[in-house]
Amino acid sequence: MKKTAWVILFAAAVYVLWGPTKPDVKNAGRTGATIVAFGDSLTYGKGAPRNQTYPAVLTELTGKRVINLGVNGDTGAAAPRRLAQVMEHKPYMVLIEFGGNDFMRSVPFEQTMVSVSRIVDEVQAAGAIAVIVDTGGYYGMRKYSKAYKKLAKEKGAVFVSGILDGVFGQRALMSDQVHPNAAGYKIVAERVYEEIKDYL
Repeated sequence: MKKTAWVILFAAAVYVLWGPTKPDVKNAGRTGATIVAFGDSLTYGKGAPRNQTYPAVLTELTGKRVINLGVNGDTGAAAPRRLAQVMEHKPYMVLIEFGGNDFMRSVPFEQTMVSVSRIVDEVQAAGAIAVIVDTGGYYGMRKYSKAYKKLAKEKGAVFVSGILDGVFGQRALMSDQVHPNAAGYKIVAERVYEEIKDYL
């Protein structure tokens, strides 16, 4: 009986010391009042009233000010030109959501990844937590999902996977073939919140 107890205690100690842990997130531990949602039409909230976009719902969930800097049609490749606008708000966290327009416009994949990587670097250099928001594996987006996950791990960013998984293609949750409606954006906001809540 005593031997069994010692085995259990030893196993527990090993798990605590070497078991799975959350990846290190650069600038974790910072606090602040402002989060910037930086992205394309999914961040802007096309297809829903302004008070029911995912950044608006996230404001309610976090109790923080979430500034919506989504622009319809924007691409990850072109987004670095707007970084100064992001930094004007002195955010302590930036949610980075791009890729869909890059894919649909046949922007070279490598160009998008270089730009998103630059965005992450500049956000972190400013002292903020970078959050890469992945839309999911629909259409040809699977390679973006895989690359974003790897990039987040390498850079020490938070990764939010598949915000449209289970939403995309569901008529009750979509306003058109690409964009969610208010109910869909609520699900998106909840998924983002689950991944960032430990860093708020």
